[in-house]
Amino acid sequence: MSRRFLPRRHLNRLHQALVQAGYEVIGPRVKDDTIVFAPLEQVDDLPWGWQEQADAGRYRLQHTAGRRAFAWNTGPQGLKPWLFQPEQVLWRAEHTETGLNFRAVEPSPERLAFIGLRGCDLAALKIQDQHFLDGPYADPFYRAQREQLFMVAVNCGRSADTCFCVSTGDGPEARFGFDLLLDELDDGYLLQTGSAEGDAIAAHLPLNKASVQQLNEAKTALAGARRQQRTMPATAELAQLVDRLDHPRWQQVAERCLACGNCTSVCPTCFCSKQDSEGDIRNRQAEQVQRWDSCFSEQHSYITGKVVRHKIQHRYRQWLVHKLATWQQQFGRSGCVGCGRCIAWCPVAIDLVEEAHALLETPKEGEHG
Repeated sequence: MSRRFLPRRHLNRLHQALVQAGYEVIGPRVKDDTIVFAPLEQVDDLPWGWQEQADAGRYRLQHTAGRRAFAWNTGPQGLKPWLFQPEQVLWRAEHTETGLNFRAVEPSPERLAFIGLRGCDLAALKIQDQHFLDGPYADPFYRAQREQLFMVAVNCGRSADTCFCVSTGDGPEARFGFDLLLDELDDGYLLQTGSAEGDAIAAHLPLNKASVQQLNEAKTALAGARRQQRTMPATAELAQLVDRLDHPRWQQVAERCLACGNCTSVCPTCFCSKQDSEGDIRNRQAEQVQRWDSCFSEQHSYITGKVVRHKIQHRYRQWLVHKLATWQQQFGRSGCVGCGRCIAWCPVAIDLVEEAHALLETPKEGEHG
């Protein structure tokens, strides 16, 4: 389907069509001075006129004069918490008169329609799909929820100071993975479908033919968003990080890093986890619980009585080299989608792009790792 035009006053019709199709609508909302994905009862809940000002270690919202709902780029979360949940019970065991009774926990997915996803979010979802779905042991909880998603993506009309998705090839335009794709203009939305499900929803909308002026306006906005971005080293250069394990920069960044794991929590592609066994005080029942973990945690590298990466510099090195270099061997690309979340939400303003460039430079004479 070629791009059509949905007047702004009819955006509520999209919300209504999704609800009538049986979806709970999830979209961007202002909460705790950030943009977060949460249930949308109506389109008035969208962050009309809000956009973020993001930099290393800094994220602030400001209300602009415009009446746009998608003038922001990212918040601290993407799709990850909805699919790879921060906490998931895997199985339960109960003490009965005949002994222990083990029960698997069955997935309980919901039909969810997300509005406001960006190209970097969809690229991250594709990476998560590779990890959780490809191969002989797909994650049943992830798979069940993944099959129930409807995705409305929005092309970015601007870039934050932390964005570099052009370098990773993941934005600012969404090119795959969406059911519907919007370009936001002052008077409405260009709309394009990307699936049969998207066609079915679009059939309920009062769409008009897009004018040449509207198409050019969207094209100009995308070009401007590309120009605003910073640049990450090329993929082939990043692969060389495996040969920079003794670079003095690792120690320099470790002197700032708190090993708090903020970067891995907000990263839409990180998937480290751990499992805990929990029981009640009477030992009548127990649960095996999967929780998010981080390679910045000291215990994450614990193996038979020894912590392998006991220094922060080793943990930061593990994260960055895996994310940007060895990930290429696993998934055929870098594990970074250029969303910049790790930069904005680092409490000590460590900048991933800056660190990557520094690590690829030749150390100055007298420096050592």
